[in-house]
Amino acid sequence: MHITFYGAVREVTGSLHLLSAGDDQILMDCGMFQGRRKETDRKNRMLPFDPGIITNMILSHAHIDHSGRIPLLTKDGFTGRVFSTRATSDACRYLLPDSAHIQESDANYLNYKTVRNVLTDMAAGKNKEKKRESARRRLRTERGLNLEAIYELIDRYHLDAVSPIYTSADAEAALSFFDSRPYEETFTLGHGTECRFYDAGHILGSAISIIHATENSHRRTIGFTGDIGRFNKPILKDPTLEFQPEDRDLDLLIMESTYGDRTHEPVKDMAPHLKQVLNDTISRGGTVVIPSFAFGRTQELLYVIHDLYNNKEVPEVPVYVDSPLATRMTKVFGEHPEMYDQQTHEDFLEEGKNPFMFKKVQFVTDVEDSMALMRREDPHIVISASGMCEAGRILHHLRYKIHNTKHTILIVGYMAAHTLGRRLLEKGEEYAANGRQGEPPKLRFLNKEYPLKAEVVKLGGFSAHGDKNEMLKFLKESNLRIKKIALVHGEEAPTLAFSDTLKKAGYSVHVPKAGETLKIR
Repeated sequence: MHITFYGAVREVTGSLHLLSAGDDQILMDCGMFQGRRKETDRKNRMLPFDPGIITNMILSHAHIDHSGRIPLLTKDGFTGRVFSTRATSDACRYLLPDSAHIQESDANYLNYKTVRNVLTDMAAGKNKEKKRESARRRLRTERGLNLEAIYELIDRYHLDAVSPIYTSADAEAALSFFDSRPYEETFTLGHGTECRFYDAGHILGSAISIIHATENSHRRTIGFTGDIGRFNKPILKDPTLEFQPEDRDLDLLIMESTYGDRTHEPVKDMAPHLKQVLNDTISRGGTVVIPSFAFGRTQELLYVIHDLYNNKEVPEVPVYVDSPLATRMTKVFGEHPEMYDQQTHEDFLEEGKNPFMFKKVQFVTDVEDSMALMRREDPHIVISASGMCEAGRILHHLRYKIHNTKHTILIVGYMAAHTLGRRLLEKGEEYAANGRQGEPPKLRFLNKEYPLKAEVVKLGGFSAHGDKNEMLKFLKESNLRIKKIALVHGEEAPTLAFSDTLKKAGYSVHVPKAGETLKIR
């Protein structure tokens, strides 16, 4: 019996692990890598095994770095089931088609650029800009790209076309493979394996999986945390600490380590710190621009802002959720009040209030409305995707606001290496450390450089991941008895630091490398 670690190994995104036990090949997560475009595309296009050998899969939660390659799995020969909680399945109904749409849009744009450049090079004359403009007019309509013309020219000139990793049709087809299971009920996972989900407290529907696997009459128990949430945060229940008796003795725990080398600001400081940022920015007539994950972080921000408005702690400026996906995901949150913590029930549900809806919040779906919002100069709050600033409407809000000192860019989540969000955060912190003196740093996106004059503020308390102390709390205060821990889902430095912390606390720890196989004894 062994586990091979294929993804989110000494890095954060692309969660993918394979348990082999007897006749069973059980996949744990099938996530997208996120980072540099070329490296990301290379890693995401192929799975490191034949999908046809996989018996079944468990999905820890719906975030794309855990779920995003499921359509690739299901279109290439997988015949099993994708087991998850109902909330996770409901979230994937929107997240996976959205992922496919982004890939299709990116592929169309890259193919447009290829054809445009070929037409420009082929055109007569010396004025390159005029030739380029002529090519643009040929390949565009009032509604956008002329896809029929683009792909006809690709065929005519035998050009290499970029294709999406999977299509919207592939994503829709993948949804039929989902099989929802409640927390703390045993279900059959394979010929010799069974599983039970427990609440991980990370996002709505996130699960810790306890797997019992039998091979040659030997029974082993494996735990997989997925991502572990924080304690005492708004909306969701805390990570589970009480496990059923038959699930307590683990031969191996596969555990995340995203923030294994640091601590977050206390949960109790989240609202006061957000209050200060809002008051400071609004007082200077600015806008607070918040890159945010559509699922989880957006709803948490709405909850806290709603509470601040109820208590009259900040001026009630308009709040815009400029993300069609975030609008849909807020609906999913509203469909699962059974997963809210007691405080949310007392503060909102028992008062007949929706935590995520209040008179000053508006959900923006139309592109025209979004473009009009970007040009607004009055104080307001914008929550927009994507959370790591790699795509979506947030890029356009940034280009309108990044060069003005009265605005604030508020970072409330993890920014993976090599993303625009990470560069934005690092350059903003460096500029602030120098007293914001001298030439502001520049960031390149949307094919242009922009001076980073807006203030960049990070609030670590909003993280959905437990920090090193909270992960230690999970290990020490739960009733699990663990023989060995394998650390995944963390960049190398935090993971190795957390490994040292755990070893000093008496745990047996292994930090696998990509593609490494670990035998479970």
